[in-house]
Amino acid sequence: MRGWRAARLAVPLALSLAGMAAMGSVDHACAADTGPGVDTALVLSVDVSDSVDETRFRLQMQGIAEALEDPSVERAILAGPRGAILLMLVEWADKPSVAVPWMRIGSIEDARRAAARIRNTPRRTGDFTCVAQMFRFVTDKVVATLTVPADRLVVDVSGDGRENCNPAVPTPAARDALVASGAQINGLPILEGDEAATLKAWYEKNVMGGEGAFVLPALGFQDFGRAFRQKFITEISMR
Repeated sequence: MRGWRAARLAVPLALSLAGMAAMGSVDHACAADTGPGVDTALVLSVDVSDSVDETRFRLQMQGIAEALEDPSVERAILAGPRGAILLMLVEWADKPSVAVPWMRIGSIEDARRAAARIRNTPRRTGDFTCVAQMFRFVTDKVVATLTVPADRLVVDVSGDGRENCNPAVPTPAARDALVASGAQINGLPILEGDEAATLKAWYEKNVMGGEGAFVLPALGFQDFGRAFRQKFITEISMR
């Protein structure tokens, strides 16, 4: 999906900010100018529903932070044509929200600062696994905040369960709308609990979308860090 640009959305920044102020669910800082263009704008969309307790949430944040501190990940970020990425963290359950707004990572120091911020991110709790609602939030409220050129837009969805919110817009349709905005959606299903045996196939059918998209599972929450690091390197190395 090389050549993706925020400008293709034709959403003036002033209107974007006004709409988000009315919704009250996206930090204004996430629409701030984040510098020159980047190779990849990556949205990490993390499940915080009832099945994800504090320990499981911390394993995910620790896994993301450790990946950003990994020299192989840092080399992959800096090896791109622009030598930088943008990173955002979204937490979702009943109601999605931006937990960490866009951060530009164009140096080892940037990566370490991002790791520290993510490691200390508080958990926002919720009861249900509302995947379609998360897709609609990213489409309507996150994509428009990307105000710098990005060669690729990637949404990385992780979670331990399938949709259970009976959405008005079916999950695949909400997924397809996000793909139509220019995003590649990759899945990181966490195979632990009652849905472990079928979750990878569900993610492949309902979450994964866009050219080059893929699903890479974690074999439980303890395996999240390994899977995320592997997936992260793949995502930021695709050209």
